[in-house]
Amino acid sequence: MGKAGALIEAWRWRRRRQVRLARAWRKRRELVSLADRTETIRQGDVLAFLVLRNEAHRLPNLLAHYRALGVAHFLVVDNDSTDGSRDLLADQADVSLWHTQASYRAARFGVDWVQSLLMRHGNGHWCLTVDADELLVYPHHDTRPLPALTAWLDAEGERSLGALMLDLFPQGPLDTATFRPGQDPVDALPWYDSANYTIQQKPDTGALWIQGGPRSRAFFAEDPQKGPTLTKVPLVKWSWRYAYVNSTHTLLPRALNRIYDTGGGEKLSGVLLHTKFLPGIGARSAEEKTRRQHFGAPGDFDAYYDALTAAPDLWHPHASRYRGWRQLEAEGLMSRGGWG
Repeated sequence: MGKAGALIEAWRWRRRRQVRLARAWRKRRELVSLADRTETIRQGDVLAFLVLRNEAHRLPNLLAHYRALGVAHFLVVDNDSTDGSRDLLADQADVSLWHTQASYRAARFGVDWVQSLLMRHGNGHWCLTVDADELLVYPHHDTRPLPALTAWLDAEGERSLGALMLDLFPQGPLDTATFRPGQDPVDALPWYDSANYTIQQKPDTGALWIQGGPRSRAFFAEDPQKGPTLTKVPLVKWSWRYAYVNSTHTLLPRALNRIYDTGGGEKLSGVLLHTKFLPGIGARSAEEKTRRQHFGAPGDFDAYYDALTAAPDLWHPHASRYRGWRQLEAEGLMSRGGWG
C-alpha cells in the first residue's frame, strides 16, 4: 500500500470510530439515571463498566471479586431486570446505576450504552469493561491489586490488557450443578478446557482471534468458524476518543488491539473466568432464543440455544480443574510477561 493508500485507510478507520462515538452519544438518551454517585470518583480510580439483565444471583460475588481487586466504582446499565438486580445495585455506595427498557440489540448489544458512559466518566482512568458472568484474573491478582497492575502498565507505556475468555463448566449435565446466590460461581463450575484453541491475527484490525473451548467443541464442531470469539480487551487506559467495535473483542484506534508481543516475547495477559453455565442456563437460553437480543441474525443460533436448553454435559476426562492463576499460566492460557 502506497502513502496515499495508507492515508485513505487511516481516514476510513478514523471515520468508523467517529461514527461509533456519535452513535453512542445519541444512545445516551435511552439511559435513565437511578443512582448517580459519579461525583465520588477520584483521579486514579480504577472503574468497572457493565451492562446486565437479571443477574441478581451473580451480583454479590461479582461486586466482592472486583472490590477485592481494587475497583473503586462501578457504572452499571440495567436493561430492565425483573429479578431485583436494580434494587440490589441501587443500595451499593460504590455503584452508579442507569436503567433502560430499550433494545439491547439496537444498542449494538449494549456497546453503545457502555460507550456513552466511558466517554463521560472514563476519560483518563483505567477502565474495566466486563459482563456480569466474567471474573478477571491475572498473574499475582491474589497479592497485587488492579492499582498496582495499572501503575506497572503505565510505567511500561501500555494502554490495554488482553484476556482469554475461559468457559467454566460443571461435571455432569449443566442444570444439575448446585449454586446459591452469592456463592463463588467457580465453586459450582470448576472445570475448563486447557487445550483445543485456535489463534489468528485479524489483518484489518490487528486484533487476535481465539476460538475453541467447550462451546466450539460441543455446539459448533461442524462449523467451527461460528464458534464464539474468546479474545477480549477488557482493561484500557481510557480516552474519550476510544471506541469498542465488537463487544470488548476489538477497539479503535487499532493500536489498542496489539495485546501481544511481535518480537518473539510475551506480554502480560489475563483470563476472564466465564461463568455462563450456572444452573438455570437452560431456561435462560430458551428466553434468549425468544427475545432475539443477542449476536447473529435472528434464527442463526436457534440450534445453539436449543442445545443449551437441553443442559448437556460438557465435561470430559481431559478437562482441567481450576486451581488458580499459576495453573493457567503453566498451561499457556495467560502470561505474566515482565510482570514479576
